[in-house]
Amino acid sequence: MKVTYKEVKSDILAKIIKGDWGPGDLIPNEVDLAATYGCARATVNRAMRELSDDGIIERRRKAGTRVRLAPLRQARFNIPIVRDEIEEKGASYRYSLASRSVEVAPDWLRTRIQLPEGGKVLHLVCMHYADGTPYEHEDRWINLTALPKAEDTDFTKCGPGEWLVSTVPFSEAEINLSAGLADQNLSDYLACSVGDPVFKIERSTWWEKDAVTYVRFSYRPGHRMTTRF
Repeated sequence: MKVTYKEVKSDILAKIIKGDWGPGDLIPNEVDLAATYGCARATVNRAMRELSDDGIIERRRKAGTRVRLAPLRQARFNIPIVRDEIEEKGASYRYSLASRSVEVAPDWLRTRIQLPEGGKVLHLVCMHYADGTPYEHEDRWINLTALPKAEDTDFTKCGPGEWLVSTVPFSEAEINLSAGLADQNLSDYLACSVGDPVFKIERSTWWEKDAVTYVRFSYRPGHRMTTRF
């Protein structure tokens, strides 16, 4: 059966996402890859060109092809980094991991981002502070089928958002903005009163039809969001 460039591209990408080839690692040359996949060199070349165009790898004459140190941060829009948001305001940034667990994806999450039944996710609850004041509550699930190395990653010092941006790109995203009321749990985290209005952002991202992550951000009363196009 003839191997297509899409199959070669998908397999190379899977190796990068799973950590077989990490940021900065040299990827085998096209001749060796063609022998590995049992296809023509032209097939590998097209797969590599697309991965380069997607910002996953860097190709340099005589220096070879390497996994990018920082994959592209956007496909259709930039994914903001809360550390940058806070520091751009001139405030001091602090991050805290509140809880971490590996769970079977709940039904609502499986339906939301199309996960297989029984699929496991890494559930992280985090807080971000500006000058010591609660700024953003982060409730995040990472699909361990698509990104298994997340399970062994230390998120005590670096938030999952920053890690994801530097680890895997995305090809599709969905964002929902809404207003809500703080329950007891959120009021404790955000230092506000139960029933206070809170601003919420929900974001889901996919890569090549595989869900990567779903996250819900909550902000205390008075939060203002500004976007530029």
